[in-house]
Amino acid sequence: MVCFTVVVQRYLFAISYVWMQDLYIWLNGAMFTAVAGFALLRDDHVRVDIFYRPAKLRTRAITDLIGVVIFLLPFTWIVYIYSMPFVQRAWSYHEGSANVGGMPGLYILKTFIIVFAALIAAQGIAMAIRSILVLRGRVDLVPAAMQYSPDAIKPAATKGAA
Repeated sequence: MVCFTVVVQRYLFAISYVWMQDLYIWLNGAMFTAVAGFALLRDDHVRVDIFYRPAKLRTRAITDLIGVVIFLLPFTWIVYIYSMPFVQRAWSYHEGSANVGGMPGLYILKTFIIVFAALIAAQGIAMAIRSILVLRGRVDLVPAAMQYSPDAIKPAATKGAA
């Protein structure tokens, strides 16, 4: 909506505000970094489902546990470690937009990098716990929102079906 407003103002009314151009880019960045953990909860991230989707519950749990421990948690740690000085520096001088007339408060947007790493790591830990519970046969302890989707369960063939 902000982008639409910028376009209408620029091309219909010949009015342009740099801070509004910054705003829609910043909102996009904040939104995607803030909801990454939720997308991971819902299994909305891109992956190769050729092998994962038809896999048995135990195979999915092993795959997720290995993926979280070997890839996800180290990745989030690296993002955190390398972005922390970057974010601290931005906060130390209350960094604003590089554009003249742009939005102040770029340091707040840069903080979303840390938020991203924390949310992804928290969801990764939750996925690892879910995998461990499944591998130990304690699926009953997994909350309904975190249970594996049932598309791995193949319906039994019925007799006499064509």
